[in-house]
This record gives sequence, C-alpha cells and structure tokens, in this order.
Amino acid sequence: MPNADVSTPPELHTAAFMPDLLVAALNRHADKPAVYLGDEVLTASQVAAEMSRYLQAYGANGIGEGHPIAMLSKNRPEVLFTMGANMLSATRSTSLHPMASLEDQAYVLEDAGVETLVFDPTAFDERAAELRDRVPGLKTLLSLGPSEVGTDLIALAKTFDALPLAAPVISDPNAVTGLTYTGGTTGKSKGVMQTYRSGATLTQIQLAEWEWPEDTRFLIATPLSHAGAAFFVPTLLRGGCIVVLPGFDPTAVLEAIQKYKITATMLVPTMLYILMDHPKIDDYDLSSLETVYYGASAMSPTRLKEAIERFGSIFFQFFGQSECGMTISVLKKSEHDINDLDRLATCGRAVPWLKVALLDDDLNEVPDGEPGEICVRGPLVMKGYWNKPEQTEEALKGGWLHTGDIARKDSQGFMTIVDRKKDMIVSGGFNVFPREVEDVIGTHPAVAQVAVIGVPDEKWGEAVKAVVVLRPDQTVTGDELAELVKAKKGAVHSPKSVDFVDAIPLSALGKPDKKALRALYWGDAGRMVN
Repeated sequence: MPNADVSTPPELHTAAFMPDLLVAALNRHADKPAVYLGDEVLTASQVAAEMSRYLQAYGANGIGEGHPIAMLSKNRPEVLFTMGANMLSATRSTSLHPMASLEDQAYVLEDAGVETLVFDPTAFDERAAELRDRVPGLKTLLSLGPSEVGTDLIALAKTFDALPLAAPVISDPNAVTGLTYTGGTTGKSKGVMQTYRSGATLTQIQLAEWEWPEDTRFLIATPLSHAGAAFFVPTLLRGGCIVVLPGFDPTAVLEAIQKYKITATMLVPTMLYILMDHPKIDDYDLSSLETVYYGASAMSPTRLKEAIERFGSIFFQFFGQSECGMTISVLKKSEHDINDLDRLATCGRAVPWLKVALLDDDLNEVPDGEPGEICVRGPLVMKGYWNKPEQTEEALKGGWLHTGDIARKDSQGFMTIVDRKKDMIVSGGFNVFPREVEDVIGTHPAVAQVAVIGVPDEKWGEAVKAVVVLRPDQTVTGDELAELVKAKKGAVHSPKSVDFVDAIPLSALGKPDKKALRALYWGDAGRMVN
C-alpha cells in the first residue's frame, strides 16, 4: 500500500537552536558553578537569573526580535549576560572589536544598521560618545555600569525580579541571528550572516568532535567578542564552568590556571609562544590542563613540538573562518605526532558533518598532494555577506563556500594549508606559497617567529622576503635561512632577502598582519619603502 501524504504541523520537526541549548544547559546544571567573577562564583541558576533581568531591561528599551544591537566591551562577565539576553530576545547582534579604530567601528555600525550599542564605560565611554555623534542611526546607548553617556544597563537590570527563561520560537532556521565582520585585510570588512542553523551546527560539531575534559573548567582570555564566546554554551552543556579574564596577560593566565585548576583553554599561536617563553613559567602548577585548543592562525611545527614535549599531548587544533565557524577540520590530540613535523604543520582532517573538498579554479577536485582551494558545503556555512550580493555570489560560486585557503591533502586526509590564495607570491612566473617557506624557516632553533611576503623586484616581479624574530640570545644569518629553504624547497622558494626585527605586526585578533607588513615594503606605486 503506497504511503499517503500526511500533513504535519511545521513545528513538529523544529530543531533545537542556540537559545534552546542555552536554556537547557542552565536548567540541566542549575546548582553547578558556571561563571567565576573574581573570587565570587555564580551557579547556572544565578546566571539564568541575571540573563532574565537583562532580558527584561532590554524589553524596557524596546529591544526585541530582529533588533540590530552591537557590543563594545573588554572581557567581563556581564558580557555573557548580555549575550544570553541577545539570544533569548532574538536580536540581530554584532560585536565591535575592542582594538579597532573609530573609523572601522563606525563603519560596522552603519553597515549593520545598528540602533543600540551596549558598551563598557570603564574603557569605552569616550568612544561610545564619538560613535553616537558619528552614526546617525545609533539611537540607544546602554552602559555596563555608571556612565554620563548611556543608560546604566546593570542598574536597570537590578530593578527586575528574575523570571524563568524561555527560548523564543524560531520558525526560520535560516534567519540571521548576527553579523560577524571579517578582518577587512582587502578593502572594507564584510558582515558574515550567521543563522540559527549555523549556530546550532557549530555547537553540535564541537560537542561531537572536540576533545573535552570530563570536568571542564574553561579559561577564557581571548576576546568574548570573537572566538572566546564560542566555548560558553558547550561548556555549560557539559556542566562545566568558565573563568573570564579581562584580556590576555601571560602572568594572569598562568595564575588563573593554577588558582582555578583550569582543565581547558583556547589560545592563538602567538599567545602560546608568549606563555612558553615566560621567564617564570616553571613557578606555576599547570598540571591540571587537559586540553589546549588552538587556532586562528598558523602554528610553527617546531614550537608546537616544544609545547607538546613540555606540557604533554594536550593540544587540539581547530580550523575554520568567519564564513564557516571554527571547525571545518580538526587535528586531535593523538594525531599530534612530535616525530613528524609535516603532520604538525597540518590543519587536521575535515569533520564528517561537512562536505570539504580541495578544488581548482574550474571546481574540479585536485589529486592528493596537489594544491587546491578548501571549499565547503553544509549547514555550518554562512548565509552570505550582509548587503553585498556580488561578494556573496563570488564566495559561494558553484554551490561551495570558497575559503580562500589553499591546501594540499595527503593520502590519509590530513590537509596542510600552504597559504591564503591572495597571499600567493608569483616570482619569475612560479607560484610560491609563503606558509610553506615559513614552515621551513620556523624549524631553525634560533627562530621565534617568521612571516614571509612578496616584495617588488624588477627582475622577478615579486621576490620572496622573510621577516624574522629571533629567540633571546640566539643568532642566525639570512644566508643560512635562505640556504635552509633552498635545500628543503628549492631555489624558487628561497628568500631573496631576510630582515630581522624585534616583533612582527599583529592584527586585532593576534594574527600576523601581512597587510601592515607589506605596507613597509610596497609604496602606492609599487616602490620599495623603508
């Protein structure tokens, strides 16, 4: 007998989205410690009560479903309460990076059509006033504490009694929950449209693929406005707790790990290098650490090997981007083979929840060992770029997200990113991927950090230049490094020049800023400048 069509209500198969997961996590582990505020600790039920008060304060200011809201704050626990209020009121939220310029922050507010700004008055009182005067559509300023510029959101929240939390009913999984702005290394930054579907997918992949300590005590020292916040809901769902630091201070990080017996944290590579080189690191008990998540930029295989030998097999790499959040591929703890630097240079293997392929310019999959662009399909992929249809069409060409990262894949599926497509150097008609040169130079024991760029050259068009930071009390010549690369990769990849510097410029997210570095060598007309 053939199956008859059965009419079912649309809500029958509605998935659980981030607001649902947040409420479930807080209710499931109501009496467990959830957030540490200095010497004070809040249970999950107390966090829920704070979120309820902030949610009601939002309502008093007319903030509800779809309302365009932004946050500008240092790391502080109140940011988590506003994040919860954003989820539960179904706003369209955007975070401003604390280290960004006034011009960049104003651009984001105008591009996103933000009407309400929540800000930290201890650091951004003056900036909030400047943004209010500069952005006509910015109607409301809410401050996390007393301020002459905005309404005190904390004080207002305290006037309300806590009510049970309830997640909003989401009828469209593809509705935009927030805009994450890209770094803007080429032109103006773009607002990546995150959806309810992509947010829930990220959490599902994190819980299924990532290696969490059984007892999760998570230290957040990276900006909550970016990667730091992505660990909040998964930690709560596992019944864990978080400790939030105002920012990354190496001594404060070491002290917090020892004091709170931290079992997990997330670091970008430059942060890990700084901790490893801390003169008093051996004075602290770091034995509680079970998992260190790292990502956001390339890690030196040599320094990663040092870290594993020092701290043990506790490192877990994630690779993603704003357009496909955090977890296109992972390199698990057991896959970190310290006897294989090539393995340590990889970004791991694609997670099975997504379709990931290395494609050429004609959208054909390249053979193993050949360079191709990492392209992705699946529910984690962004909806598109906000108000940028042409850029959206280009990024999603052929039904794939084009990440802009060029990689090679080995026979076991491990991918090694050779560089950003736009960072490729064309020298004498040959393609050189800076990441491959950086990985070789980084193996030299005298090298602490390295960045490779192309610089103008009359003969070659572009010449390979290495910018190197040496370790304390170590020396090496540029010729030695050039010969090392020549022996490993060939003459085309060997740097034509090597500059030794005290520091490599970093972006606001702690990544090597190749744009700023190139500006030191490229004039407006392509001339060398110093």
